[in-house]
Amino acid sequence: MSYFSRFPMMVYDMKDNKNYKLLPDILRRVKTRSAIAASLSLFDTYDVRNGERPEDIAFKWFGDAELHWVILMTNNVTDRYYGWPMNDVQFQEFLEDKYDNPDAIHHYEVTKSSGITTPQGPNDYSHKVEVNSDEVGAVSVSNREYEEREQDKKRSIRLLDKRYLNEFIEEFNNLISE
Repeated sequence: MSYFSRFPMMVYDMKDNKNYKLLPDILRRVKTRSAIAASLSLFDTYDVRNGERPEDIAFKWFGDAELHWVILMTNNVTDRYYGWPMNDVQFQEFLEDKYDNPDAIHHYEVTKSSGITTPQGPNDYSHKVEVNSDEVGAVSVSNREYEEREQDKKRSIRLLDKRYLNEFIEEFNNLISE
């Protein structure tokens, strides 16, 4: 069953001419409960590979590509095109469209001297602080590096444990029909 087929139907006059159509009420929004989203035991971590789409992962993980919406929802991805990691070609086109010079300086940063001062993984930059260019030890970060980091953040997703899938779908169906 597809995502929008789960939504209640509404009567809508698209051209204000009394010619009513029955459509899914797509203005409804259901969000994963914060207690579920915060629970580490309900999820496995997954790194999205270059070019992998939510449908691909849903098929590999749940055995059903139609469940891509579960992956998007549990990772709070509301914009599939900018909230999901781009493939290499899309990323290059995005850079060229957004920046006159993708290799120009985006900002400067230094490593923190207190708190978390080392990376917690290859894509962790929480130990870095954005600063002015005249700060001692400041290192430049290009537009490309900045956008690659943003993409890397999106690559690390959480997959709902398959044992809880039916409960999750049932909860979604109940909430969307309220």
